[in-house]
Amino acid sequence: MKITAIELFQVPPRWLFLKVSTDAGFSGWGEPIVEGHARTTAAAVEEASKYLIGKDPTHIEDIWQTLYRARFYRGGPIMMSAMAGIDQALWDIKGKQHGVPIYELLGGPVREKIRIYGWIGGDNPADVAEAAKRRAETGFTAAKMNAASQMNYIDSFTMIDEIVARVASVREATGRNFDIAIDFHGRVHKAMAKMIAKELEPLHPFFLEEPVLPENGDALREIARHTTIPIATGERLYSRWDFKQLLQDGSVAIIQPDLSHAGGISEVKKIATMAETYDVALAPHCPLGPIALAACLQIDACTPNMLIQETSLNIHYNQNGDLLDYLADPTVFAYSDGSIQVPQGPGLGITINEEAVRQAAKIGHDWSNPVWRTSDGTIAEW
Repeated sequence: MKITAIELFQVPPRWLFLKVSTDAGFSGWGEPIVEGHARTTAAAVEEASKYLIGKDPTHIEDIWQTLYRARFYRGGPIMMSAMAGIDQALWDIKGKQHGVPIYELLGGPVREKIRIYGWIGGDNPADVAEAAKRRAETGFTAAKMNAASQMNYIDSFTMIDEIVARVASVREATGRNFDIAIDFHGRVHKAMAKMIAKELEPLHPFFLEEPVLPENGDALREIARHTTIPIATGERLYSRWDFKQLLQDGSVAIIQPDLSHAGGISEVKKIATMAETYDVALAPHCPLGPIALAACLQIDACTPNMLIQETSLNIHYNQNGDLLDYLADPTVFAYSDGSIQVPQGPGLGITINEEAVRQAAKIGHDWSNPVWRTSDGTIAEW
């Protein structure tokens, strides 16, 4: 079996899909995307195609190593995301070839269902309590929220009061048995993060995500020493080498590699195994499309230290398309009691509605995140 073609589809709301075709009639799908950099990532996939055409798609590890090591420059969001989408597609082909889900080729399932969470509120949420209540009513047992907007290095305590009040409103609306994860998107700086964590502890958050930027590992260690709330990070780390120091530092309880950024299924499985040796849980990052989520579920199914899975259904980013729009059978992601059943279909376990993808690609998108500034005009983290 040989790879004969690759095709890329830039589709709303902000995604990039990849189809890899073979001469044996099998095709695989991947989602190689860096949000806000779709065309750049597509160019990286196209550059990689000369290492793919004519190759046996079942030689997944060799292709991964070739794309990573044989091109001298390596790592980073663009190249690793391009590799991630390719890797997903190759595993999809291999699973279809053998007629089994990918997780069966990675050791088999370790669980029967996969707990998931949804998003509530946007970057400046004013109605998160009602949104959380709706999530709970539709069967979710956990949700994640943005609790802070632009913040200075040292900000007023009023900002902290607003964050605590917002989280408290969600706790009041959902009760003690509903888990609340709080994503700070790296918007907070070390001193403020320590104060915020202390004030949030009585509300028992599920975890605090990216309280500071991932490059500030020393600050992350200090924050972790000052709170009992589990710390999560990892969406902006792209390989096992990036995660190596983070795990050695002992500052996080949960890692969040993204299956469309961190080298794909092959690499995230290795990252998850590394984390297990440090007694750290896995919660894959996935505010993306159906192919990325399907890849996550394959890892979730066969990874013992998996904690919970992010999904993008009805997330605030999805303005002109949503998670189920490109699936032939949307029920594959049906959930109840806060969980999705382990997928049973071959490969990624989904069937892409290719006609819908091709039509949507004619529309395309030019998504980019907003540019934020603080009250004095200084550029701020989004």
